[in-house]
Amino acid sequence: DPVRIKELNMPVEGGPLPGYPDVPYAQSCTMDKCMARAKEMMDWDSKYPFRDMGNGKVRGVGVAMAMQGSSIAGVDVGGADIKLNEDGSYTLALGCTDMGTGCDTIMAQIAADCLETPMENIVVFSVDTDISPYDSGSYASSTTYTTGVAVMKACKELRGKICEVGAQMLGTDVDKVAFDGSYVFVDEDEEEEKKVSLEQVALKGTFFNNIELQVVKQHSSPLSPPPFMVGMAEVEIDKETGELELIDYVAVVDCGTVVNPSLARVQTEGGLAQGIGMAMYEDVIYNAKGKNYSNSFMQYKIPSRLDVGNIRVEFESSYEPTGPFGAKSIGEIVINTPSPAIASAVSHAVGVKVRELPITAEKVFWGMQEED
Repeated sequence: DPVRIKELNMPVEGGPLPGYPDVPYAQSCTMDKCMARAKEMMDWDSKYPFRDMGNGKVRGVGVAMAMQGSSIAGVDVGGADIKLNEDGSYTLALGCTDMGTGCDTIMAQIAADCLETPMENIVVFSVDTDISPYDSGSYASSTTYTTGVAVMKACKELRGKICEVGAQMLGTDVDKVAFDGSYVFVDEDEEEEKKVSLEQVALKGTFFNNIELQVVKQHSSPLSPPPFMVGMAEVEIDKETGELELIDYVAVVDCGTVVNPSLARVQTEGGLAQGIGMAMYEDVIYNAKGKNYSNSFMQYKIPSRLDVGNIRVEFESSYEPTGPFGAKSIGEIVINTPSPAIASAVSHAVGVKVRELPITAEKVFWGMQEED
């Protein structure tokens, strides 16, 4: 049983990570929980290895595990610029590009949490290379993990500056004040608590003030802690033609603390759809003279919503101490499991091991002829 083999050999929290020399051991890993949950969702024990459907078709299940990385250690850098505006709102300028993954939203969430303010109070300016802080780019599964920490550093320093201005306004030392997101206050045994509002501090920051209420910070991680995931596929194959259909796909992901569950879910679903396309449909075909026969979307098939079957996604959270609020990456790992999981399911269903993508009806058919 491939599940049992993987359970005996999977990485565990506190254990070694082969291939990751920069990570001495897995500080955050719930691969075992991912496997247990995926097995439960797929009802693996009752479906493995295959079921004859009695109509000339057979259904098989397959499993795959994956680990990726969170940024490129010591190379990737993220930048954040946070400023308190005169009305008490904040402007957050980022160097990372939101390519549709929702990183602007996630960075606003992180800033709002650090500054104890409503998320609507954070105005995000997306990347503009003329004015944005430096960022090495939105690639290598790095944005939330790397730029998120830069945002946290910038917000922490800005809180300190807000306390400095507030302490001056209250006529006391900075170490005697605190900031709760709405007020800078002195917590003393007095009848009336001394405090100034964030709006008063913000207005003070615009005149007769020598403390700039703006911070620019960068962050680069010396480590690249990997996210983990388990994917399980169920395929149905026509034994007469080799035609295969993806019936069900379950994925359980450990990306550390899930900052935004909705965005993480749709990013996982999108990556799985890409992986399913790579596994079953997308092929580049050349003739003997090098002419590309698949140079349009009439020939180069990408899956539609009807082709990817039923995709189900869940998360098993861990806590990565080097990431923002314990988060790791999710950008790339989600494309990794469909190909091996679907190939595994085909092998269990009809005994054909397809070793070159995409896994097509022709390859499955001729594989079955060879088996016979």
